[in-house]
Amino acid sequence: MEEMKSKMQGAVERFKNELSKLRTGRAHPDMLAGVKVEAYGQMMPLNQVANVVVADATLLTITPFDPSTLQNIAAAIRNDQNLGLNPADDGRIVRVPIPALTEERRREIVKSAGGLAEEAKIALRAAREDARKAVKKSKDAKEIAEDEAKRLEKQIEDATQEFTAKIESEFKAKETELMKL
Repeated sequence: MEEMKSKMQGAVERFKNELSKLRTGRAHPDMLAGVKVEAYGQMMPLNQVANVVVADATLLTITPFDPSTLQNIAAAIRNDQNLGLNPADDGRIVRVPIPALTEERRREIVKSAGGLAEEAKIALRAAREDARKAVKKSKDAKEIAEDEAKRLEKQIEDATQEFTAKIESEFKAKETELMKL
């Protein structure tokens, strides 16, 4: 049970983390969390080559640790089509203006969030299935009694419903945030 719950909690945490990367219209450093920059001959996460700061609600500023990576940082952000951002650099820092979201773009992002929610639910179902198999195996091996197996099955179902509700509430909150003008 504990292993299943930790897997389910992990799925919920991954879902929350992925949701935080979705753009809402306000600047947030996590928006650029998935950006990889070529630096020192290899691809590195943006947060390892620069400091990302929210200057105001519609502007991110990126200060590279090494000024020679400035052009690569701007290019990496510009080339990430999912972000749809157009950074500008002044030789010292990169400024990334966050444009207002159109209604169509908001709907696309909500749809993407729905896909993430479905992936999280699939992870929950996989954890549930693993737990059910373990209970069945224990029951077949006569390690646990029939009524104990039924009690465990009920706990598995309850936990699955609890974590599914958490995913749904996170998704609804993100959807409300995205659709709010």
